Amino acid sequence: MNRWNCAAGSIALLTATTACGTDVPPEAPPNTAETVTSTTRTPRVVDDSGRPAITFDPCLDIPDDVLVEAQYDPKYKRPSENPMGSYSFLGCSFRGTLSIPNLLDDYRLNVLSGNVTLEEEWDKDGDTSTRTSVNGRDALLQLDPNNKNNCSITVRTDFGIVIFSRIHYAPDARELSTDDWCTGLHDTVALFEPFIDR
Repeated sequence: MNRWNCAAGSIALLTATTACGTDVPPEAPPNTAETVTSTTRTPRVVDDSGRPAITFDPCLDIPDDVLVEAQYDPKYKRPSENPMGSYSFLGCSFRGTLSIPNLLDDYRLNVLSGNVTLEEEWDKDGDTSTRTSVNGRDALLQLDPNNKNNCSITVRTDFGIVIFSRIHYAPDARELSTDDWCTGLHDTVALFEPFIDR
C-alpha cells in the first residue's frame, strides 16, 4: 500500500442550470425556449502547489455496473481527501463482494488520485516496484513484502497518478502466499482505467 497520507472527507457536487431563448423573425413561427443543463463538479481537494488539478474522482467516476463486474459493492464507497499544499490526493475505498471459504474473508480496494508524478512514485517506492503497463498506460506494480496481503498498481495520468491498492483479509488473519497478493488486480485496474482522463 502506498505511503502517501489520506484523510477522510466528503464529496461535493455543484449543478448549474442555464436557459437560453432564440429570437426569431416575426414571420417565422416562434421557437420553444431550449433549456441546457450543465454539471460542474467542485473539486474535493485543492492545493497551492501549482500542480495540475485532479480530474478523476474514484467515488464518482467509476460506474456502479463496472464496480459490480469487478466484484465490488457499489453501495460501499468511502471517500477520502488529502490536500497537503505541495501535492494532493483524492480517494475512495471499496469493499469486495466475493468470499472464498478457508481462503478469503474480505478484501478492500483503495483508489487514490494524486497530482504527483509517476516518476516521484518510482523515486519513493522504486525498491518495491516493477515497471508495467495497463491498457497501454505506463504503470508500476508495487509489492512490498513487509505490507502483508497487499498489492498496488499505480498508473500514469495527465494530472499525475492513480493508485489502486488492494488488501486481502484471510480467515483467522493468516498470511496469504505472496503469489496471491496481486492475483487478478491487473484485470480490475484494466476495467477501471478507461474512465480516467488521458
